[in-house]
Amino acid sequence: MPAKKRARKKAPSPARGRATSSEPGKSKPVGVPLTTLPMEAKSVSELPDAAGWQYEPKWDGFRCLAFRSGDEVELRAKSGKSLSRYFPEVLAALKALPIEHFVLDGELAIPVGSTLSFDALQMRLHPAASRIEKLSLATPALLVLFDCLMDARQRNLLKEPLTERRKALEALFDALPEGGLLRLSPYTRKPAEAKRWLARSGGALDGVIAKRLDGAYISGERAMLKVKLKHTADCVVGGFRYESDGDQVGSLLLGLYNGQGKLDHVGFTSSLPKAERKALTARLRKLIAAPGFTGDAPGGPSRWSTERSSQWEPLRNELVVEVEYDHVTGNRFRHGTRLVRWRPDKSPQQCTFEQLELPARPRRLVRDILGKRAAEGG
Repeated sequence: MPAKKRARKKAPSPARGRATSSEPGKSKPVGVPLTTLPMEAKSVSELPDAAGWQYEPKWDGFRCLAFRSGDEVELRAKSGKSLSRYFPEVLAALKALPIEHFVLDGELAIPVGSTLSFDALQMRLHPAASRIEKLSLATPALLVLFDCLMDARQRNLLKEPLTERRKALEALFDALPEGGLLRLSPYTRKPAEAKRWLARSGGALDGVIAKRLDGAYISGERAMLKVKLKHTADCVVGGFRYESDGDQVGSLLLGLYNGQGKLDHVGFTSSLPKAERKALTARLRKLIAAPGFTGDAPGGPSRWSTERSSQWEPLRNELVVEVEYDHVTGNRFRHGTRLVRWRPDKSPQQCTFEQLELPARPRRLVRDILGKRAAEGG
């Protein structure tokens, strides 16, 4: 809907200390239980073009349900696990709001400069409370809202159509103070506008979500559609890992040459045809030779490392593969890639970072989220 000009109250000073976090069975009865999981999205290749759909940006953050019942506030990930201890500033901001009852669906995101940083989000998943507190002050997170599961009157809206839930979300958001750590995500019902968003996705914008206007909120089900742009890159196979329970290759470790001519590890692909794995394993074993990667190597120490993540076989830098990827973060493929084909015609030295497509930022969308309230069609 078009942007509405409303006078809104000044935001209160950020709450000091931590808001109370509730656990299942300890909170007061509310219309939507803490065990509710977010509605998820099914990946499709194209956005639906028919009437009856609403399109929303897919923000590059942590999906989150925000629960409040009086003084009890809780943030839950789509896995059902609590995120509350990692985002104390968001917890405190929710507790400071004038509305004491709600369940909201949104995305936790951290602005850094003129965009959103997924790396900054990952840094929050730290075991030390002192470290989390320091980061929450240095890089406070936002909660970008796009659905309402329970309104201020404690009405359960799960069975209501999206049109009614969006009205409830906007009514609730309009009652909040100006500024603060909450944002209202924009939407459009124009397929052409949604396709423009998709064409410029990347960085802060991870794709586009499509929702049925008449659809209920189906907890834990893939009842929405999502579309991401796909890109391809030619990579050097700098090493491989065996299957966790066998003696055949499980994944190929991918590398790109940096500006200093060093081969950096950038990700992996495990989409190897089962019928070809035995022959491929024999081929790879003949090429085993250190160091494999001459720049950043896999298996470095981190809080996500496992014993298996440090076990890999280095290869002579002779093999090149073309892979399909959807997102790059910190010079690495965010997710596993899909093997498209082998490239015997390609020289390994041609596999550089320069071939990675830098996304064009959807400036207006990001500006609205980082700045003041977003409006439809941003």
